[in-house]
Amino acid sequence: MKSFFKSFFASLLAIVIFFGLLFVLFFGIAGALLADEQVSIEANAVLLIDLSKQMSDRKSDDPFAEFTGEEVYPALSESVKLIKHAAKDSLIKGIFLISNDNSNGFASSSELRNALEFFKKSNKFIIAYGDYISQSAYGISSIADKIYCNPKGIFEWQGMSVEYVFFKSLLDRLEVKPQIFYAGKFKSATEPFRETAMTPANKEQTKVWLNDIYGELLSHVAKSRKINPDTLRAYANRYELNSPEKAVSAKLLDGVKYDDEVKQEVKSLLRLSKSDKINFIGLSAYAKGAGIEEGFSKNKIALVIAEGDIIYGKSTLGSVSSDEYLSILRKLKNDQSIKAIVLRVNSPGGSSLASEIIWREIEMIKKEGKKVVVSMGNVAASGGYYIACNADKIFVQSNTITGSIGVFSVVPDFSSFMKNKLGITFDRVSTSAYAGVPSLTRAMSEEEKKIIQSEVDKIYFSFTSRVAEGRKRNIDYIDSIAQGRVWTGKRAIELGLADELGGLEDALASAAKLAGIKDFRVKTYPEPKSFLEYIMEGYPSDFTSSSIKKELGTEEYEIYRRMKELKNEKGEIKTRLPFELSIH
Repeated sequence: MKSFFKSFFASLLAIVIFFGLLFVLFFGIAGALLADEQVSIEANAVLLIDLSKQMSDRKSDDPFAEFTGEEVYPALSESVKLIKHAAKDSLIKGIFLISNDNSNGFASSSELRNALEFFKKSNKFIIAYGDYISQSAYGISSIADKIYCNPKGIFEWQGMSVEYVFFKSLLDRLEVKPQIFYAGKFKSATEPFRETAMTPANKEQTKVWLNDIYGELLSHVAKSRKINPDTLRAYANRYELNSPEKAVSAKLLDGVKYDDEVKQEVKSLLRLSKSDKINFIGLSAYAKGAGIEEGFSKNKIALVIAEGDIIYGKSTLGSVSSDEYLSILRKLKNDQSIKAIVLRVNSPGGSSLASEIIWREIEMIKKEGKKVVVSMGNVAASGGYYIACNADKIFVQSNTITGSIGVFSVVPDFSSFMKNKLGITFDRVSTSAYAGVPSLTRAMSEEEKKIIQSEVDKIYFSFTSRVAEGRKRNIDYIDSIAQGRVWTGKRAIELGLADELGGLEDALASAAKLAGIKDFRVKTYPEPKSFLEYIMEGYPSDFTSSSIKKELGTEEYEIYRRMKELKNEKGEIKTRLPFELSIH
């Protein structure tokens, strides 16, 4: 027996030592790989920008992202700053745009395009090339000096369309009955579950904002290529530019060339020989080598990035949680070095309670005398507008999606599905008439439905009251432009829901002016998660979602996600955009 215990504890010790060394080795390698790498920028460099790479408002916390072999792009604001810095950097001679596709939203694309326009004024070249040039990528690339497409490639110019997915017929077949409550005739977030096609109100609002965004694209291209917008619209209506050669004839492209031929033109601009190699440098590498440093200042402006769904409770990756943002905002309120706050909103909304919690903390900050300026990104709608409406000033891009001031709730009744499809039934004992309301396993009574609808109406009134107070307008007027209706940024300014056109840099400058300071440093929140925090808090779920999305594809993943959301609905009242923004 003594020999047994001796062998047992020796083996146990060996296992502990082995896993301890493995743990140290793992984190040692990870630490070495994640250490900041210094990049030396050589002369005659060309900044390489692939528009198919997404530039989010919040830089990815994923410590493994760079290990995939693909370039991980900086956040949008940093990318804009780098492009503008390159205009004055003598080592950078030009920009090469890879224009196959564009993964950035319309407002983000406008900020990128504006930065490229700034770069162009430095008299350095911008060359764009794509084997397949999507319409969205062309919207940015049209600013380039020269745009080329593969002779056997595809050039897309056919206008825009939006397609929604409706689940009502599927739910009818499954015998799932969504019990739906909403306030606002345009609040169409619940339409996929109660209709088989768009309602007239939804179709009306969609036509308006889609034509606004399309008009912005036509305006940009018309200005850059010196072509009448009506001519561009006619090309799309008649589907005339269905080949790169026809796009060249219409002067939307400067020629059809293969990749090596375009690279040869770049070499000529750089005065290189045919055998020389072009010194391309990606945005991420340039960020490490450009040496952009903010000057020291005791004054700080906090940049709080609210990107993703607004959720109640604890934080999850890619979300705006009430717990996390309440903690951040309270910290900023009490930090005397923070002179003003810029809230960058890129959110379709979510939980009405979480939105209210964040709204109130912003209100408390303002009562302390600190100025709050909002910069809206691609989407700042519903709950995303709720948390922005009481700011001292709101900046939008003309093609920002905003508004959607409305409320809804869905309580699915799975009782028939469970009984008839799975053979599962439920029974209950209650101490009062309304115990267990709402329930997913039985239909609601008319009285219970009235209770839920009353709560929805009450929150809608609170929402419109907050907006009326923040925007200093009559509540009846706000109600008339609310009703869940979606607006573009340009129309939001006309309606008084926003103040000025501009990007994040404009918002920061405005915050400094309102705070009465000339020099300042920007401190970004939420602060990046550490390697260990990322692993412990979010990596497994984020990895699973990414894997499913990669396997199913973007459109199929959205169907899967919406059905999963319905399954998890428990009657929470939400302020959320009525659709996933996917424009083709």
